[in-house]
Amino acid sequence: MLKKIVVCAALLLPVSAFAQQSHKINSAGDLNWSVLASWSIPAKPIDIAQSLDNKKVFILGEDAKVYIFTPNGRQLGVMPVDPGVTSIDIAARGEMLYLADEKAKTYTAVDISFNQRIDITGAPVRGRVEAPVTVVVFSDFECPWCSKLEPVLANLLNQNQEKVRIVFKHLPLPMHSQAEPAALAAIAAQRQGKFWEMHDAFFQVSSWTPSVIEETAQRIGLNMEKFHVDINSQDVQMQLAKDQTDAQAADVSATPSLFINGRPVRDRTLPALQKMVDEAFAGPGAK
Repeated sequence: MLKKIVVCAALLLPVSAFAQQSHKINSAGDLNWSVLASWSIPAKPIDIAQSLDNKKVFILGEDAKVYIFTPNGRQLGVMPVDPGVTSIDIAARGEMLYLADEKAKTYTAVDISFNQRIDITGAPVRGRVEAPVTVVVFSDFECPWCSKLEPVLANLLNQNQEKVRIVFKHLPLPMHSQAEPAALAAIAAQRQGKFWEMHDAFFQVSSWTPSVIEETAQRIGLNMEKFHVDINSQDVQMQLAKDQTDAQAADVSATPSLFINGRPVRDRTLPALQKMVDEAFAGPGAK
């Protein structure tokens, strides 16, 4: 029996009936229901949990494995567990998995993440272009936490000049009024070979006003006529839109968000980042 599924009339139907009645509205007295999804699982289920953002389903199988799916049944991964594990639970977004082992009488918390394949075509790169370890940062120029991360990333690059390259991806957040104009301005500066000059100047801004962008563009020596054309061009808009689409595909909704060779970063301290760089350099993902 599954321990965490609310019993309702729909659960009394066999799987074949689920498939036949998918999306059909069923009624019994005041109760109405429709089956949204039904798919086969590889082992007899013991327990189940679904993330609150409805993006991941975790199923503990009788074969001592946790199967992770999307809600439409696409398998994301399989993780072995001890045979004594009898129940599971998860954090809100599925970033932590909690295991209860009835036989060993233990509780275990497991960090869960999925590597992401992030397209960095056309994105600005700092460091050795051929470096085997790629740090991708999704950032917002008006985000205070992003500006605090910059010295950490600079130190990381300085410590790993032959190993690491840093790739910048734009994710201006809606609550920052100047973030999107700043992102477009930085892309326009990139077209004059001065992205990192604009990047560094923007992260020194303490008070954002509409005039900051124009003043910064002049200060770093951009061709202002070309800058004004580029910042309003469709190509620049499309480059920003691509970064935003790439963020969504990588399940990124906050800044700063970091990935090291595709692996999501939880701890953004320098020692933790260095540890991940060393692991990536030694691992199969390195070139």
